[in-house]
Amino acid sequence: MKGATLPTLRQIRELADGFDLELTDADVESYQKLMTGIMKSTAVLEEIPEFRPEVKYPRTPGYRPSAEENPYNAWYYRCHIEGAPSGILKGYDVGVKDAHCVAGVPMMNGSRVLEGYVPDVDATIVTRILDAGGTIVGKTNTEDCSFSGGGFTSARGPIRIPRKPTHPAGGSTGGSAAAVAAGDVKMTTGGDQAGSIRLPASRCGIVGHKPTFGLVPYTGSVMIDMTLDHVGPMCDTVENTARLLSAIAGPDPLDPRQRGVIPQDYVSDYMPAIGKGVKGLKIGVLKEGFNQKAWADLGFPASDPIVDQKCMAALKELERFGAEVKEVSVPMHLVGPHIWNGIGIEGPAQFMIKGNSHGTNWSGFYNTSLLDALGRNFDSRARDLPVPAKLVLLAGAYLTKYYHGRYYAKAQNQRHLLTAAYDEVFKDVDIIAMPTIPFVTPPIPPDDVPLEEYMKLALDMIANTVQHCVTGHPAITVPCGLADDLPVGLMLVGRHWEDLTVLQAADAVEKSADWQAR
Repeated sequence: MKGATLPTLRQIRELADGFDLELTDADVESYQKLMTGIMKSTAVLEEIPEFRPEVKYPRTPGYRPSAEENPYNAWYYRCHIEGAPSGILKGYDVGVKDAHCVAGVPMMNGSRVLEGYVPDVDATIVTRILDAGGTIVGKTNTEDCSFSGGGFTSARGPIRIPRKPTHPAGGSTGGSAAAVAAGDVKMTTGGDQAGSIRLPASRCGIVGHKPTFGLVPYTGSVMIDMTLDHVGPMCDTVENTARLLSAIAGPDPLDPRQRGVIPQDYVSDYMPAIGKGVKGLKIGVLKEGFNQKAWADLGFPASDPIVDQKCMAALKELERFGAEVKEVSVPMHLVGPHIWNGIGIEGPAQFMIKGNSHGTNWSGFYNTSLLDALGRNFDSRARDLPVPAKLVLLAGAYLTKYYHGRYYAKAQNQRHLLTAAYDEVFKDVDIIAMPTIPFVTPPIPPDDVPLEEYMKLALDMIANTVQHCVTGHPAITVPCGLADDLPVGLMLVGRHWEDLTVLQAADAVEKSADWQAR
């Protein structure tokens, strides 16, 4: 490109009308002349090379797996990228969510809107996996625009629970969960803005950890809202989760989420959590996370008693191994989804969709090739957006236009109150426990399901998970039983930067009994 072209008089007039500016014809001509220098600056910017993170390891583009090779639709692309000759991940194959850039390997983020895009950079977590000796073996399928927890909205079709393929793997990181549950790999990465690591991990019967906000860098991943974005590990065991987290955690100067947030003395090695046991650990059973009534206003179903029973049985086992287990209460937990709605609707509408997943006013690495691809395709293929993304766009635009960002701002202010409510309980306990998803996974819906039901099934499972994306507390799901031969997940939440304690408790749950026999 040679830079931005000087706008025509008609374009300036259309822009002015959009802002309700009353300009005479002479005014329009004057503004055109005034823009000449600005447009010349864009030409200079095109001539100067950009900073881009180094792509350190050779690779080929890979291939689209056949249906026979990919029976659960877990994979979007398969590849083989070998990392360093040694490191904590040496000998491990790793899958990467198809919302995290892998240079040279196609990426579509589950959506026709991005189909055909090939990144030219590696996400920071991808570089760290390779630096730690891991081998990246593919991109895992995700929900359309990573904006559903259902597991059936991907443009490539529904992602299936390997144990019961008639049921959806959950989302948005369903492919990563299904790939691990199927035994294709032991480690994968995921993203979590409302529960998208923990929800599919729970449904597929694997371990999924949403780290403390800012612990793992988000650089090079498709962003939704910078105050909600998390990335983390999804693995077959808690030990492998600790191993992968140890490889990818730590400061990245290119990620503004970490600036002024990640402490200098943060824990970088999470392997000591394994085998530590729970003797003396204080675990709070969250009253509001169990026995939930249906939330008619948000479309959340009531709790299934069998789910509560499976989770309580696992916690009783921890008590037998020396943990102190007692009921705790955080009444604001039930307000959390409303606060998340205030952030998670208007924020992504402005940042992800209108801002081409980059927005402005932050310092770090802007992935211009991804920004360009999203900008072009959002303009030409908006009709291909999934129902959840269309709802976000319409509702977010409405709230911004008629209420001027008031409810996004209020929710951002109220997140401090929600955080403080949990922190108050953390003065007395080390862990807060609850079901990851309060009900048993329903079957994949038919293609002709009404729009309202489709939307409900895409987001009705987030009643216990959105809160900790808002507050930034670390939260892990670990399988704790079966209901109708479908996995049930127990979620354990910890204090900020105490991810090691969360992993410690999860490891004890995992080792206390065979969850498939519970």
